[in-house]
Amino acid sequence: MANGQSALLLQRQLQELTKNPVEGFSAGLAEDNIYEWDVLIVGPPNTLYEGGFFKARMTFPETYPMQPPKLRFISKIWHPNVYESGEVCISILHPPGEDRWGYEEASERWLPVHTVETILISVISMLSSPNPESPANIEAAKEMRDDYPAFKKRVQRIVRDSIESCYD
Repeated sequence: MANGQSALLLQRQLQELTKNPVEGFSAGLAEDNIYEWDVLIVGPPNTLYEGGFFKARMTFPETYPMQPPKLRFISKIWHPNVYESGEVCISILHPPGEDRWGYEEASERWLPVHTVETILISVISMLSSPNPESPANIEAAKEMRDDYPAFKKRVQRIVRDSIESCYD
């Protein structure tokens, strides 16, 4: 898909989200760049992340939707499927095709049918159901498995900090 077509597709997705907001997140352009979006994800109800406000940046390649965007939390977050850098590690954000390590089916990886909405719903699902078996953050996964009370306490502190930073 040519550069202009990917920009038009992203513009349509932005208009759709503006007209029909989805509960749990908001998204908009970062500095008028159609390939850079600021995202605010609200921690999902009935999870450790409930009530938190997590800022993230979604960066789209000019080859979107043939290739996936990258999503990186700017807010501090402690989660087995988020690298220390804040980059989210979920199957649908992995490049399309077969997984050379054999962990994922091609159907679980990026497909051009995904939209900003489906990506962010997947991230909210990831917050609700961490996968410590395939961790990006090994320390968080280990703490979640071996010392759940400490993991829970750390996440609760991060949620509190995220709420306070919204009022700064």
